[in-house]
Amino acid sequence: MFKKVFAVVMAVAMMLSLCACGGNKGADYTAENTEYVIGFSGPLTGAAAVYGVAVKNAAQMAVDEINAAGGFDGVNFKLVATDDMHDATKVATNYYSMLEGGMQVSLGTVTTGPGLEYTNLSEEDNVFFLTPSASGDDIPANDNGFQMCFADGNQGKVAADYVNSLGMTKIGIFYKSDDAYSNGIYKQFKENLKEGIETVEAVFTGDAQDFSAQISNLKDCTFIFMPIYYQPASVFMTQAKDIISAKAVYYGCDGFDGLAGQFEDFTVIPQEVSMLSHFDSNATTGAAADFIKKYTEKFGTDTLNQFGASAYDCVYAIFNAMKAAKAAGKDVSVTISATDLCEILKEQFKGDFSYSGVTGDDITWEDNGYVSKEAVKYTLKTAN
Repeated sequence: MFKKVFAVVMAVAMMLSLCACGGNKGADYTAENTEYVIGFSGPLTGAAAVYGVAVKNAAQMAVDEINAAGGFDGVNFKLVATDDMHDATKVATNYYSMLEGGMQVSLGTVTTGPGLEYTNLSEEDNVFFLTPSASGDDIPANDNGFQMCFADGNQGKVAADYVNSLGMTKIGIFYKSDDAYSNGIYKQFKENLKEGIETVEAVFTGDAQDFSAQISNLKDCTFIFMPIYYQPASVFMTQAKDIISAKAVYYGCDGFDGLAGQFEDFTVIPQEVSMLSHFDSNATTGAAADFIKKYTEKFGTDTLNQFGASAYDCVYAIFNAMKAAKAAGKDVSVTISATDLCEILKEQFKGDFSYSGVTGDDITWEDNGYVSKEAVKYTLKTAN
């Protein structure tokens, strides 16, 4: 009997110790680091892989450049990328594996659904993250989280401001009601749309591939706002190419990025395709042009998008914030714990720190973690 009781007690003790590992790890696992470790979770495989691969490629390019230039006081950075397949249920495993492997700072996640899970996990351990592309309004809900991308609410508001300036009386809206990204932008867009503009709305859910009903609903619209990812957008445009007016304009947000590289035959679409963005993939001058040249030489054009450009900026922004903190007398040695580095970086990003890079000049952050920089309409494809 004693042996059975002892065994039960030990089993419970082991379970409790394992549960304890799920929290407050930020202060541990970094004492033996010989490199600064940056981690992130993203879709490296699956339907959204073009986004995750772009983030991985561009972040690694930034890390390689920093290391080649001497690193941080002679110490290299290391990027750890984990695959969540745009599935929030895979995030916890990725997060804890990176944290136990020495992650001190993070790029969070690539997409919003997984990012909401990551937000809660990282808050428990006080791990700083600067996400390139998880745009949900609640992603930076806790004070350890920041965005390099525009929050969905900001995208919806800026998109509405643009539409309000066009003087139109009727527009179409095509969105995915069961997706946090699409629905979040849609709600803010509607709230900020000028009174008197009639909206014709077409909704889809899940992995729908037949949009004949939605196209029929929108066929008389000459401007269609589409806050969705590029995959359903490309299907819709292909199916609608001979039904929607050739003079119509498709207007999306950052989820549209990837269309030009992934659409097998973009030229069959007669309509203009444009988007709200902070990165011009056709730039010929400035930091964006330099990034495009370096990226395409290494990785080609298939994954050239603003997700990667934003990730490149994330790495350099973290690096520059660490340099600014060191110049201010902070101890940012390679064995710093994740939670101590988080406190240092929060002070920088909530202070007067600014960064100029590929996706904007004089980029700053609000105390709520939202980024402040210029948003611009870019035309991915002119009308035929």
